[in-house]
Amino acid sequence: MVLWGMFLQSFFIGFSGAMVPGPMLGVTIDGSLKKGWKAGPLIVLGHGILEILLITVMILGLKDLFTNTIVGGIIGLVGGVFLAWMGYGMIKSGINKSVSLENQETDNSKMGKNLVLVGLVVSATNPYFTIWWASAGMELIRQALTIGLIGVIFFFAGHILADFVWYSAVSLAFSKGKKLISDNMYRWIIMFLGVFIIGFSIYFITSGLKMLFKG
Repeated sequence: MVLWGMFLQSFFIGFSGAMVPGPMLGVTIDGSLKKGWKAGPLIVLGHGILEILLITVMILGLKDLFTNTIVGGIIGLVGGVFLAWMGYGMIKSGINKSVSLENQETDNSKMGKNLVLVGLVVSATNPYFTIWWASAGMELIRQALTIGLIGVIFFFAGHILADFVWYSAVSLAFSKGKKLISDNMYRWIIMFLGVFIIGFSIYFITSGLKMLFKG
């Protein structure tokens, strides 16, 4: 039950992050218009390869630190604050109608033949990607490690599935020459997920404070 809780938590947090407009969404839409529905899954594959490497490095290099209550508490606070900022931004962008599935800027020079490489490069060069993993991502890995390696596997499965579902849906929609989701519906989903993310931020922050007081 705990493992499935970890899976669902990482899925919904990952889904919220995936839906935020950015370089990945841009190249997915661009790739879908040029190469069809397969663009999304292939780009996510490249994105996932980079994340597996990053998670491996974090576990090997920071495993001992994760067991320290003070370090764990700080990670929880930082991750919680980042999620709160992220959720606030999602709600604000939805209210201001500043997000759209149509107006995604893409650097066409990045859209090479190898879509897997495109997903890896776009992720690696995105500052938001690094910030997310250094805060919310690190806290999720710390929580997963309390269960063991199987916890990390369930965490990653939920996280990458969120990316796969969203970007595959975007690819399928745009490869057909029309959007299946209106901008208005997209904004409402963004705002709903923003509220959801703020809820998780409160959980992260309270967990971090508890760990700090224990330390």
